[in-house]
Amino acid sequence: MCDHVLSDNELIAKYLDGNHQMLECLISRHQKKIFSYILVTVKDKALAEDIFQDTFIKIINTIRSGYYKEEGKFIQWAMRIAHNLTIDYFRKNKRISTIENRTDFDIFETIKIHDESVESKMITQQIHQDIRCLIELLPDEQKEVIYLRHYSDLSFKEIAEQTNVSINTALGRMRYALLNIRKLMKEKNIILTT
Repeated sequence: MCDHVLSDNELIAKYLDGNHQMLECLISRHQKKIFSYILVTVKDKALAEDIFQDTFIKIINTIRSGYYKEEGKFIQWAMRIAHNLTIDYFRKNKRISTIENRTDFDIFETIKIHDESVESKMITQQIHQDIRCLIELLPDEQKEVIYLRHYSDLSFKEIAEQTNVSINTALGRMRYALLNIRKLMKEKNIILTT
C-alpha cells in the first residue's frame, strides 16, 4: 500500500532499503505527468509507451547504482530523463544527418533555426545548449572570439579592433576554438544534428 505522506526522496530511500513496493508508489505518483509529456511530444501512443518505459528503466538503474542525488526534485530529474530520451529517439530515428569530421568544419554552420515541428525545435534547443556548454570550457580568448563572431555578429576586422589584436590572431583564435570544440565533442560523445 502506498503511503501518500512520504516524499519522493523518502520513497527512494525505502526502496533502496529493500521495500520494492515504494518504487511502484513513486512510478504511479508521477506516471501520468511524465507519460503525458512524452505523448504530447511524440504524438504516438505506442512510441510514448516505449519511451516512458525506457525512462523508468533509466531512473531505476540510476537509483540502484547510487548515482541519484537529492539535489532537486525527483519529478524535474525524471522529466529531464524523459526529455533527453525523446530527443535521442528523434536523433536516431528521423534520419537526421550528423556532422562529418572534416578539416574545414565550422560548428556554427550546422545551427539553423527550424520552424517545422516540435522535434526539430527540441533538437535545435538541445544543440544550442550543448554548444554553449562546450564554449564555456574554452580558454577565455577563444570563448571571446566565438561570442563576438557568432553571437554579436562582428567581422574579424571588428573583433581584431575590439580585442586589440591582429586579424590573423583573431582568425587563429577562432580556428583553435573550433578545433577544441570538435575535440570536446569527441571526448564527451556529443553528436550534433541538423
